[in-house]
Amino acid sequence: MKITKVICSKGRTGFFFDDQRAIKKGAVSDGAAYVGKPVTDGFTSIRQAGEAISVMLVLEDGQIAYGDCAAVQYSGAGGRDPLFLAEDFIPVIEKEIAPMLIGQEADSFRRLAEMIDHPEKAGKKFHTAIRYGVTQAILDAVAKAKHEMMCDVIAEEYGTTVSDKEIPIFTQSGDNRYENSDKMIIKQADVLPHALINNVKTKLGEHGELLEEYVAWLRDRILKLRTRDDYLPVFHIDVYGTIGAAFGNDNYEAMADYLAKLEKIAKPFHLRIEGPMDVEDRELQMKALAELTRVVDERGINVELVADEWCNTLEDIKYFADNKAGHMVQIKTPDLGGINNIAEAVLYCKEKGIGAYQGGTCNETDRSAQVCVNIAMAVQPDQILAKPGMGVDEGYMIVYNEMQRILAVRKALK
Repeated sequence: MKITKVICSKGRTGFFFDDQRAIKKGAVSDGAAYVGKPVTDGFTSIRQAGEAISVMLVLEDGQIAYGDCAAVQYSGAGGRDPLFLAEDFIPVIEKEIAPMLIGQEADSFRRLAEMIDHPEKAGKKFHTAIRYGVTQAILDAVAKAKHEMMCDVIAEEYGTTVSDKEIPIFTQSGDNRYENSDKMIIKQADVLPHALINNVKTKLGEHGELLEEYVAWLRDRILKLRTRDDYLPVFHIDVYGTIGAAFGNDNYEAMADYLAKLEKIAKPFHLRIEGPMDVEDRELQMKALAELTRVVDERGINVELVADEWCNTLEDIKYFADNKAGHMVQIKTPDLGGINNIAEAVLYCKEKGIGAYQGGTCNETDRSAQVCVNIAMAVQPDQILAKPGMGVDEGYMIVYNEMQRILAVRKALK
């Protein structure tokens, strides 16, 4: 079954592009916007509409496979590719990607994905968002050509088994961390709430006191609202380096003291802290996170540290996992480029005994989320992000429903 045509359309994502550096420098929010000038190249405002490109592959029999090119909310930060704008990159797909795919047999996901994803095969390294969306479309094309589900194609090509149970879903609140947490509790989300603690003064507290108050509130809120005693979701809070900013990026004992305090406040719930520090360099970030992980483990503090910033590509993930920089690694799916790298990253983390969090960004689309669910069901990470958006309901619905469809269809067709 050959690919006969490549079609592109511009689209919107489920959230925004945000200039992370400007926000860290103290940009003030004004409703849904931010006041001030952007500091990251490519941004025309600190917050601007998220953009996507839908890539459609037409097969010989008229079926149309598709995937969505999208980039993370904080594009251009933490070593990532620059801002992804549809009008800039549709011509790249039409002029450079389409000729590579037209006439190809849709018979092997890995072969076609690696052709697009690997610079030595593609002739150049395309923007991560392009590789992300085009490989989604390739997976869908191969699945359609074989009359299989996308998860089955991944399982066959990577030698795995599709899960017969749900993968824990992690929901994110955005700045609306109180009302959105209620939604998560009512829906009995497995992991929550992300919380977006990205400012020391207004969200963490100069001594960490604001986050302490929030964790205590969240603990009490779950105990009040839950409808069954065995509902014990994991607390996963992304602090965007603010703990290091408040206590010192290399003051590991002080950071560990604070983590120990948060652990006690969170009980009876297990706590994960993502991105405790951000030292603005890949090598230094790995070393800092590895050292804090060592200190936390030596002191018996029952808090998992999650690697995020400067751990973007498949190579980065392997590097952090090899050096035990964190107890869990976020596999931020758009940052990896081709979705073939998502499968490889999850499997590598599992092999190394480090937690695999198949994440992504609020700034994706419904389609990229659905494809990611299929990958997760095939390679079975420890948790998967509910995406896109920050409203909880929409992202959770998309991920949960796709997961349930996979489970129901596979059970019915056994």
